[in-house]
Amino acid sequence: MRPTAHFSSVRRSTLASAALLALAALLPAASAWAQAAWPSKPITVVVPYPPGGANDMLGRLIGQKMGEALHTQVIVDNKPGAAALIGANAVAKAAPDGYTVLVGGLATHAASPNLIKADYNPLADFEAIGLIGQAPIVVTANNDSPYKSLKDLVDADKKSPGSVMYGSSGNGSPLHLAGEIFTEMSGTKMTHVPYKGGNAHTLDLIGGRLHVIFDTTTAAMGTIRGGKIRAIAIGLPQRSPDLPNVPTFAESGYPQWQFSAWYGMFAPARTPKDVVAKLSGALQTALKHPEVIEKLRGVGVTTASGDAAELAKLVPVEHARIAQLIKSANIKAD
Repeated sequence: MRPTAHFSSVRRSTLASAALLALAALLPAASAWAQAAWPSKPITVVVPYPPGGANDMLGRLIGQKMGEALHTQVIVDNKPGAAALIGANAVAKAAPDGYTVLVGGLATHAASPNLIKADYNPLADFEAIGLIGQAPIVVTANNDSPYKSLKDLVDADKKSPGSVMYGSSGNGSPLHLAGEIFTEMSGTKMTHVPYKGGNAHTLDLIGGRLHVIFDTTTAAMGTIRGGKIRAIAIGLPQRSPDLPNVPTFAESGYPQWQFSAWYGMFAPARTPKDVVAKLSGALQTALKHPEVIEKLRGVGVTTASGDAAELAKLVPVEHARIAQLIKSANIKAD
């Protein structure tokens, strides 16, 4: 081989080796940059309820503040239907990349999957991002009805079993479960009237076609404040500062009452831990925002910490508790 050719070959080999070494040195930095780049596109928050309601407001408010914390756009996607199962299933089956999350809770992770065959496993198909908050049950009655206390309800139904009708947004809904707990606790035979979601049960209460609803403050606070219905009891340890004239269940003779709606944020299972941590951090930041605290308090929601571990601990406990309630009360799907 000619010396010049040999030199060129060695030079090419040396340059190639140097290039490979340089590339190898850059790989960790490139990998770190790729991880730090999340989020690089909008995040979709799935709300498994129709637009315009309190759950929708909660999702949009939290999503907006999380987007500000993460410096990205957040899009709310309403996917109602099948007692909140449709929206939850969409997130369970989404890519586990942190760009699709769910505002779920008692319905999506405890009530509906125990009552209707779900296409997802509420205990295995999600990563907990954080607990958003809890809302107590408030018993509401028609303004013109004779029912001004829980005692009035119990006395009327015991005098004529089944005569008091309580409405809900559907069999197995949190409203139905709350009513079943109370009928069992009070020894009454009140008649459950299920509706197909929406606000038809509230409209019938306002119109006098229903006697009472065991509602969440999230849904009922607006109509209570608007004077359209009467609140007669609330499921809190102490009276609500927003409803100071409404007695608690304990004050009404039922200190053992324990039931509330809760809301949390979830990502699909197998979402990277660092992405879940960023989402959880953004949620915690959002929940400390004065506007969020004020607006959620306005619908009776007490904000939680947004901690992922708190939500992860709550879900299996609530799933088992609601399963037992549905079984003992023999609750069936519509």
